[in-house]
Amino acid sequence: QVQLVESGGGLVQPGGSLRISCAASGNSFSRYAMGWYRQTPGKQRELVATIASGGKINYADSVKGRFTISRDNAKRTVYLQMDGLKPEDTAVYYCYANYLSRNYWGQGTQVTVSS
Repeated sequence: QVQLVESGGGLVQPGGSLRISCAASGNSFSRYAMGWYRQTPGKQRELVATIASGGKINYADSVKGRFTISRDNAKRTVYLQMDGLKPEDTAVYYCYANYLSRNYWGQGTQVTVSS
């Protein structure tokens, strides 16, 4: 069982930056595929960014060039640095892990981009 705890969400003005974090449990973190998804009311959860255990990274087109995903295996933590935030980035952001073909989700953290 992998537990994921997000932190760092909040309110930010358009054009601003925010970094959210996800701390994972377990001793095999370096083998987890990790990622971030987001969801707004009435819409399906959508992929934001993923980072494989080997470091390969994938971004949604809507965030390319603005968001950066990274991981620190020693701290068992994955980060999402969000720059150039837009109102349409407002959503609940969920941390995701895949390990041994099982998917795990965090509880979500709210990111609101508004003036």
